[in-house]
Amino acid sequence: MFVIGNLLLALAKILHLLLTFYMWIIIARAILSWVNPDPYNPIVRFLYNVTEPVLYGIRRRIPISFGGIDFSPLIAILVIMFLDNFLVPSLAGLALRFGV
Repeated sequence: MFVIGNLLLALAKILHLLLTFYMWIIIARAILSWVNPDPYNPIVRFLYNVTEPVLYGIRRRIPISFGGIDFSPLIAILVIMFLDNFLVPSLAGLALRFGV
């Protein structure tokens, strides 16, 4: 059973890294929205392509904007932080129960 525990622990660590990386991508996109970036820049296009599906889904479900300010990145970051503080420790705790 220690193999399943090691697998769950590895999944928890990878999930933590992915969630942290995606949170920083959303922060970079939010900062870029304050300036007028070149839409043909490959980095800008990558940031928009990676984050737009999630942010559009949030905007569609929760249409919150006050005075032209988009709060969907803030909501996405809060969801990521919730998952990082709930799901990752739950997976790690489950891994410990399997005998890591």
